[in-house]
Amino acid sequence: MGDSALLTDLYELTMLQAYFDEGMQETAVFELFVRGLPAERNFLMLAGIEQALQYLEQLQFSEAELAWLRASGRLRADFVDWLRALRFCGEVHAMREGTLFFADEPVLRITAPIAQAQLVESRLINLVNYASLVASKAARCVLAAPGRLLVDFGLRRAHGAEAGLLAARACYLAGFAGSATVLAGQRFGIPVFGTMAHAYIEAHELEAQAFERFAASQPGQVTLLIDTYDTEAAAHKVVALAPRLRELGAHLVSVRLDSGDLAEHARRVRAILDAGGLAAVRIFASGNLDEARLAQLLAAGAPIDGFGVGTHLSTSADAPALDAVYKLQAYAGRPRRKRSEGKATWPGAKQVYRRQDADGRLAGDRVALADENPPTQAQALLQPVMRDGRRLAPAEPLDALRQHAAAQLAALPAPLRRLEAAADRYPVEISQALQALAAQLDRMPH
Repeated sequence: MGDSALLTDLYELTMLQAYFDEGMQETAVFELFVRGLPAERNFLMLAGIEQALQYLEQLQFSEAELAWLRASGRLRADFVDWLRALRFCGEVHAMREGTLFFADEPVLRITAPIAQAQLVESRLINLVNYASLVASKAARCVLAAPGRLLVDFGLRRAHGAEAGLLAARACYLAGFAGSATVLAGQRFGIPVFGTMAHAYIEAHELEAQAFERFAASQPGQVTLLIDTYDTEAAAHKVVALAPRLRELGAHLVSVRLDSGDLAEHARRVRAILDAGGLAAVRIFASGNLDEARLAQLLAAGAPIDGFGVGTHLSTSADAPALDAVYKLQAYAGRPRRKRSEGKATWPGAKQVYRRQDADGRLAGDRVALADENPPTQAQALLQPVMRDGRRLAPAEPLDALRQHAAAQLAALPAPLRRLEAAADRYPVEISQALQALAAQLDRMPH
């Protein structure tokens, strides 16, 4: 489904037919950016660029898709025939995945004949918006629970299979240790984690019997779910069973809590395990967690070593959408500017420059025209990644992007690391030349 050229909005195709009718084939510049940060966010983390590039590389209409378009009667046959040869042959500039970004900063710039650049709008927003939404949520979890094992548990509540898979990648990029989603391991090389379900415990007559048989079947890294009946009683059963597990060659690494007062259960279970000689066994918790709950548990001193975060992460429940848009900034060599009330754009192809202070902290960004002289000691965030429809370099390993994301989070100023909204937003300056160009276009007749 995700590979289909028909995964777009109808108006993209109707506009393409109008461009076709008018012979409009000049080069257009479109930029993808977020108009504003959700109230609960001090930053966003970029993800989804790899999938966007894959989409652009593979873009074409199949014969079956062309036949369906002809039969639909919405488009003329000569235009549908023209679509057969359509491929993306443009240029792409993008920020590196894992980069932190802010409102009004283009994260992706497309330069291509207008039909190509227009057609890809819906899918590019779809890919970058969702992945960045989840990566940003996951990054907040990383900041809320430093040094703790974090695992993505979000597949079953994600809004569809592709969402669950891309969420696993976005979480790992942002600093999670891995995912419970098996396909994410095969597709992206992400470490896969798993425990056991309450159903397995209930299917056995005795809880201790279920523990022993599961450990015998999966002896390498055993995690036992201990809250099916009585959490503390189950912890005592684990202690009693420990010698038998050692005889089986099973390596008990953790117990999992999934319900109730997690902090209080964790304290009691920790005491039981320690008293039983199992101080090395870790406590892993799950159950409707998010970054705020992680922070609360750790602030309360809960002895929890790791967390499985699911529903609230893969749906970004507190901020389930970004105002991500993809707008025309230039056509046929002339800058263009949308002036709609509350939705005005900054015209022209642009660059984002970032400054860091003497301690390496992010100090401020400037959005400028791409052909302006760069500020001194500033880094240009948009880099060329595709030319003539082909990548300029192989896909960057996910682990390298993950290291970049970690460095970005480490460079965040302290106020922006907090979960609550910072009193002062991160400074993003619009260059004087860009403001002057916008004012010049506003004076022109439309």
